[in-house]
Amino acid sequence: MPTNAPTAADALTDVTASDSSLRRFLHGLPGVDAVGLEARAAALGTRSIKTTAKAYAIDLAISMVDLTTLEGADTPGKVRALGAKAVRPDPTDRTAPATAAVCVYPDMVAAAKEAVAGSPVKVASVATAFPAGRAALPVKLADVRDAVAAGADEIDMVIDRGAFLGGHYLKVYDEIVAVKEASGAARLKVIFETGELSTYDNIRRASWLGMLAGADFIKTSTGKVAVNATPANTLLMLEAVRDFRAQTGVQVGVKPAGGIRTSKDAIKFLVLVNETAGEDWLDNHWFRFGASSLLNDLLMQRQKLATGRYSGPDYVTVD
Repeated sequence: MPTNAPTAADALTDVTASDSSLRRFLHGLPGVDAVGLEARAAALGTRSIKTTAKAYAIDLAISMVDLTTLEGADTPGKVRALGAKAVRPDPTDRTAPATAAVCVYPDMVAAAKEAVAGSPVKVASVATAFPAGRAALPVKLADVRDAVAAGADEIDMVIDRGAFLGGHYLKVYDEIVAVKEASGAARLKVIFETGELSTYDNIRRASWLGMLAGADFIKTSTGKVAVNATPANTLLMLEAVRDFRAQTGVQVGVKPAGGIRTSKDAIKFLVLVNETAGEDWLDNHWFRFGASSLLNDLLMQRQKLATGRYSGPDYVTVD
């Protein structure tokens, strides 16, 4: 298995030596052909997946879901119920795989850990003043340390989009490095909020910046803005992790989040993974879906394949 992300900084030390060298590197990346990118994403989305392959893809997608609740009205009871669902998505069918993780706010990590105890399901926590990221670095790091102290296995951080869009790349880099250190053994997912980055070139630059700083995953979105994960921006990020591993030997995961609601959507994204990054990423250690409603549709489609009929709306829980 490839080495962990911190080695990446060693492979490209000169790139991150100064703000000017980092800017030169990021702006020296090849420009994105927007028309070509969107056309390829659309073409891959037309691939037809049938019968046995579809059943495999649905189970794989279930195993990649970060089952998420990030609402002001979240309660320990709601989080415990979500954790139970993550461990046993379909109580009537023990062959249904568990999800990859439950994703919650830092103050709900303890309740989530209790709910998934003894299972392979991880607990992820958003941090760094999610979703806007508008806080001083000490506050962001305290947020991370609180989540880790409560037992978070994974940290989902947001970058300072204002700093990035202002061209202050080294500031963003240093902040990711600091959060990575504060995360300790927890894996770090770096959220770009692609809907706010405006251009595909910026998404490519943010992808490389995050990976250079030690991200274990790069993630599209918070799910809190109008434009979240799309096939095109996810394809671009998959190309970035593929090229990054080719250059550094370091593998980094990808997590599209927000707006992926149906099995059909999820399977399209899995085709993107397979055709762009390759089979090494077809595993929940390297690819995740940030979602809340997706799991229910996957379970409904799974049951349809098994029985030949759709169940009523009470077959799945309303989270």
